This record gives sequence, C-alpha cells and structure tokens, in this order.
Amino acid sequence: MKTILFISILTCSLVAGSISTSDASNYIGERKTVCGKVVSTHYAENSNGSPTFLNLDIPYPNNIFTAVIFGEYRNNFNQPENYYKYKSICVKGKISEYRGTPQIVVRTKSQIKTK
Repeated sequence: MKTILFISILTCSLVAGSISTSDASNYIGERKTVCGKVVSTHYAENSNGSPTFLNLDIPYPNNIFTAVIFGEYRNNFNQPENYYKYKSICVKGKISEYRGTPQIVVRTKSQIKTK
C-alpha cells in the first residue's frame, strides 16, 4: 500500500506544474516540464550531432514541441526513437527554440518520465 501511495504522489508531483506542448513557446529560456504524447520520432545519425527527435502531440513537419537527444548523450538511452514512440511522457529541462519550434535538449533518462 505504501508503494502505491508513493508512486501516486511521485506521478502527481512530476505532472503538477507541467505545461502542455502548445504552451511551451511561452516559456523559452525557462526550465519547465512539458508533457505530451510522442507521435513521431527520427534518429538522424548522419546529421550534424546525430540527433534523435521525439515530437510530441503533432508529428513532423508540423510539430509544436520536440525533445532532442544528441548523439553524445544517446548512450544514456536504449534506442529512444523506438522506446518512447507512442508513449505519453513529460520532459524536464530548459526550453529553447530551433527554427521556431520549442524544444528541450535531453541529456539523461531522468529528464524523461513516462506517464
């Protein structure tokens, strides 16, 4: 019973104070937790920095928020483009912007929580 209560409290604390993907553009430069569903992914291993893109709520090319894992941090994950696809997640970190789309650069697994 204590374990279930702890998990419930932990889940609520992760989501409490979180923002939606559609609101992320209002918080550029701030540290926030953004929650949504991973609807498209792409590992661009031959591109500069070998990024993995996790697009939340709306797929590329019309994506409204992206979690980006660069190649140097990819070893901290197990094929993130497959593992997180179609999962509801919360991403914690500093929101930046790339070509008009808000993003969080993810370096560690602790920055992503599945719901």
